[in-house]
Amino acid sequence: MRRLRPSLWLFLLATSGAVAAEHRFPPPEFEAGHKLPITTTPEARALAWQYVDLAVLLGALGLALWLIYRRRSRRGVMWLSIFSLGYFGFYRNGCICAIGTIQNLALGIFDRSYALPLTVLGFFLAPLVVALFGGRAFCAAVCPHGALQDLVLVKPVKVPGWLEHSLGLVPFLFLGAGAAFAATGSAFIICRYDPFVPLFRLSGSMSLIGLGAAFVLVGLFVGRPYCRFLCPYGALLRLAGLVSKWRVRVTPDYCTQCKLCEHACPYGAMREPVAAPTHPEPPARQRRRLAWLLLVLPLAVGGGALVGRQLAPLAARMHPTVALAELYTEHLSSPKKFPPMTPEALSLERAEADPKALLAAAADLRGRFGIASTWFGAWVGLVIVIKLIALSLRPARTDYEPDRGACVACARCFESCPNERVRRGLLPPEALPPRPLPAAPVAMKKA
Repeated sequence: MRRLRPSLWLFLLATSGAVAAEHRFPPPEFEAGHKLPITTTPEARALAWQYVDLAVLLGALGLALWLIYRRRSRRGVMWLSIFSLGYFGFYRNGCICAIGTIQNLALGIFDRSYALPLTVLGFFLAPLVVALFGGRAFCAAVCPHGALQDLVLVKPVKVPGWLEHSLGLVPFLFLGAGAAFAATGSAFIICRYDPFVPLFRLSGSMSLIGLGAAFVLVGLFVGRPYCRFLCPYGALLRLAGLVSKWRVRVTPDYCTQCKLCEHACPYGAMREPVAAPTHPEPPARQRRRLAWLLLVLPLAVGGGALVGRQLAPLAARMHPTVALAELYTEHLSSPKKFPPMTPEALSLERAEADPKALLAAAADLRGRFGIASTWFGAWVGLVIVIKLIALSLRPARTDYEPDRGACVACARCFESCPNERVRRGLLPPEALPPRPLPAAPVAMKKA
C-alpha cells in the first residue's frame, strides 16, 4: 500500500470536513473546454527534508539540555526559543510537530492499513525520552507553541490555585479525545483546532485565527495558557517530568528563602517550603483516606466507561460515512424527495451506488467508536481520581523547589536567585543573607 507522507496526511485529516465533502459529492458538469483549477495546496515535504527536521529537533533538544543544566542561561534559552519559533513555527508552518503526532500513533495502533512514518515516530518519542531524563526541555525552548507564548509574556498574573488545578485536567481530557477521534479515523482534532498553526501559516479560517489571537492576548498576562491548560502533549511531558532523572534546581548552594524565584516564575510551578507538622495526621487516617480513593478508582473508571459507551452512537454520527448511512437508512424507511443537486440528493445518489459497502463501512465505524468512546470514558474517570489522590498528598519541603511536572525549564528562576548571581560574580558573597534556620513544626488543624 502506498504510504501518505506525514505532512500531507496531517493536512488531509485536519481538513476532514472538506475531504469528506469531496468524496460525497461528485464534481459538477461543466461546459466543454472548462479546466479544473490547479490546486494551491503545497506539496508534501520531501522525505530527506523530513529527516532534516528530525535532526534539527534532536539538536535543539540537546542544546536546550545544555543551556538549562550546564550553562543555566536564561538568555541562551530565549535565543533558542526564537530559533525554534522561526524554524518549526513560521518556516515549517507548525507541521509536523510533536503535539499532533499523538494522533498519528493512535491511528497507527488501531488501523493496520496506516503505516506510521519513522519521522513522525521520532517527533513523538524524542521529547518524551528527553523528559524522562531532563524534564520538559522541549517545552523550554524547542516547541514553537510554547516559544511564542513565552516571548509575548509581558506582565504575568498569578492564577488562583483552585483554577490552576481545575483547568489542569483539560489537557489530559483533550489528550484522550484526540486519541479517540484519531483511532476511529474520524479527524485529527488536535491539529484541526490548533490555535497557533493558522498564525504560523498566516492563513486559515477566521475563527481559528481569532482563537490564536485570543491565546496570544491572554498570554501577555497569563503564562503559557495553551501549554498549561490545553496542550495534550504537554500532559504527557508533565507525567514524564514527574519521574525525570534530573530536575531544575533554583539555587546552586543553599536556599535563602528570599521568595524571589517564586515571584520570577510566571507559570505557577514554584512550590514553597512545607514544614513538618508538630502533630502529624495519624497513619490510620491517612490509610483510610487512601483506601477510599483506591476504592473509588475502579468505580470511576467503570462508570466513565459505561457513560462513554452510551455516548458512542452520538459520537459516531460525527463521522460523514456514518451520517450518510443513517440518512440512507432513514430514506429507505420513509422516502423523501429532495430538490436536484442539493447536498441531500447528491448524498443519496452516492449511497445508492453501493449501499452494501456504505452500510458495512458504517457498521465498522460504529464498532470503532464504541471501543474508543468506552476507553475515553474510562480515561476521564481515571484522570479525575488520580488528580484527587495527588491533591491528598502533602509532601514536606525545606526549600523553594520547582514542581517537576509543572516546570517548563524556562530558566527565569536562575536569574532571580541571589546564590546564582554570586556564582556568576554579579554579587559579592557577603551580599547573601545567612543560611536560614530549619522551619519550626506547624500544628495541624483538627478536622
